[in-house]
Amino acid sequence: MRLCKVHLESIPGSPYSQSAQHGTDKLDREIPDDYDMRTWREHCTTNTAGQVCIPSMAFKQCIDTAAYKLGVKVPNRRGATYKSFFASGFFCNEDVPIANGKALTKKDAGMVAINANANGQRGSGTRVKRRFPEFPKWSGIAEFTIVDDIITQDVFELHVKSAGMIVGIGRYRPENGGKNGRFRATKFEWDDLKL
Repeated sequence: MRLCKVHLESIPGSPYSQSAQHGTDKLDREIPDDYDMRTWREHCTTNTAGQVCIPSMAFKQCIDTAAYKLGVKVPNRRGATYKSFFASGFFCNEDVPIANGKALTKKDAGMVAINANANGQRGSGTRVKRRFPEFPKWSGIAEFTIVDDIITQDVFELHVKSAGMIVGIGRYRPENGGKNGRFRATKFEWDDLKL
């Protein structure tokens, strides 16, 4: 098993926008648009200190999707690709707090307003204004544990770099036809883990 700390930063022109579900109660007689305007920052994922975090599963799924899309073949495995090895062979250890010279909180978020499908299904016809938090620039350190030795250092780094460009994270990311959430890895730090 190996531990890899990956230093990440946003790509200019590709902000990170969150859309986590929240259970904030509506006020008495509050209309949906007023509710959305009052609670848009609640779409942020935060840790106990109030710092905005990228969920660990966002990185896990991002890299898994990159492995599927790249289809890199595993040497000496009769045409097998790394897809299934990534699915069960690594995990992101915890949510990744983000910063921009200082820890980012909900108050640091900019608001982006979009016309969204009322029921969340593309092409349904009814559109409403929705608001989401957005961070134009961020950096953070993601920590991964690689448990499958077939995922070598070079293979893992290739997939992380590709994931940042072709899959992305958050709302309106490249995987879903958007431009947000692209990132680059600026440094990889590797350590062996002893059981």
